[in-house]
Amino acid sequence: MTSTSGVGPIIPDYAGANVRGIVPALLGPSAWSVGTLPPWMPKPVVDSEQCVLLVLDGLGWDQFQMHRDLMPTLSTFVGQSIHTVAPTTTATALTSITTGLTPGEHGLVGYRMLLGGDVLNVLRWAVDDKIVRRQKPPSAVQPFDPFLGCAVPVVSMAELENSAFSEAHLRGSTPAGWRASSSIAVTAAAEIAGGERFVYCYYGNVDKIAHERGFGPYYEAELRAADRLISDMLEALPSGTSLMITADHGQVHVGDNIIYPSEDLLHGVTMQSGEGRFRWLHTRPGAQVDVTQTASAEVSDTAWVVTKEQVIDEGWFGPTVAPPVRARLGDVALVARDDVTFHESADSGPYRLICRHGSLTSAEVNVPLMAATA
Repeated sequence: MTSTSGVGPIIPDYAGANVRGIVPALLGPSAWSVGTLPPWMPKPVVDSEQCVLLVLDGLGWDQFQMHRDLMPTLSTFVGQSIHTVAPTTTATALTSITTGLTPGEHGLVGYRMLLGGDVLNVLRWAVDDKIVRRQKPPSAVQPFDPFLGCAVPVVSMAELENSAFSEAHLRGSTPAGWRASSSIAVTAAAEIAGGERFVYCYYGNVDKIAHERGFGPYYEAELRAADRLISDMLEALPSGTSLMITADHGQVHVGDNIIYPSEDLLHGVTMQSGEGRFRWLHTRPGAQVDVTQTASAEVSDTAWVVTKEQVIDEGWFGPTVAPPVRARLGDVALVARDDVTFHESADSGPYRLICRHGSLTSAEVNVPLMAATA
């Protein structure tokens, strides 16, 4: 287990080098004008007139640094690490990337969040096993236009094009779905050749393999495959196009390090939301103080125990958290500091997740922002 005892959570720098700033920089009113791109934007993007952004779900900066030898193409790119958002989870981070907003603004504040008395699984847009797209319309839950209202080509998995989460974070874009990852390079190149200035691509297999297999030979094989995809894209894109790589979050290898909250801790809890490494406890009226104290005594050696008020005051979800968004948060959060996850029976899937994310450690918050010119 990797302990970071004595180190505080990394609160994302939303005003600086952060994934939420990529789309506004490239699609805003003065995008690509002389001197307008932020200083953290990689130089190949600054010097180009067309850009393809490839989001590699789950590739944190720390993991990339430890496996640079497996990604020789990406290792030649120019760039640095930047911050993702809190919590470090796909639903929240992808929405911040596409809308350019903080989680406190767009409101998709977790993988599982309280909405109208129910805990909504944002990726499946379901409460328990029931799809609730009609009852909880995605455009009402997340009302801001992705890509600043531009019809950006989106090269992502074809089977996700009509999903509720896609409506929440990609609506108004131009779908260019792929059914085999080998099509990503071909499709992106065709969009650029057709005159598009900005193309958004999404690849989810790094995250998928890490969840299912953990770090090891399968993960290493997937990093090699992702690097071949990057190489194929560089080869396919028209000359002068910049290819920029980022990610929504990193990963930690949790394995069997599962913490089961005690009955004493859960006595004042009515429900739980969030994810295993950023677990929200929703407390009974008047029980927040007792739950906070019990949680601190029980898990503060492995996690940061924080109240909703502290999270808001310290800007974990951005400088502004609108009242409707505040209502989606729990009362006390267990935010894993070590490589552990907090069990909740309602938060489970078809297999146990070996690598996980959601917390605010370096391995999860720091992601690459790197680019090269085709």
